[in-house]
Amino acid sequence: MRELFLMFSTIFIAELGDKTQLATMLFAAERKFPPVLVFAASAGALVIGAALAVLVGATAGRYLQSMPLRPIAGLGFIAIGLWILVQHFWAA
Repeated sequence: MRELFLMFSTIFIAELGDKTQLATMLFAAERKFPPVLVFAASAGALVIGAALAVLVGATAGRYLQSMPLRPIAGLGFIAIGLWILVQHFWAA
């Protein structure tokens, strides 16, 4: 149960303020569709996206067991953050 809570809380915090949430809020704010329909579409998309991520991760995990994935992922996030900062401060 602890592992489930850890996975849930990590993913929940990572998704806060994500582009997916912003897009969902915009669809709901437009009031073109009932909120329950926006929720159903958003939830379905997230479930399918998560299923694909698990499938790819489980498959890749078989082939990448000897690679240090956490440091590689961390460096990737740092690189993306630096790129965003460069774009913000130095792009015209």
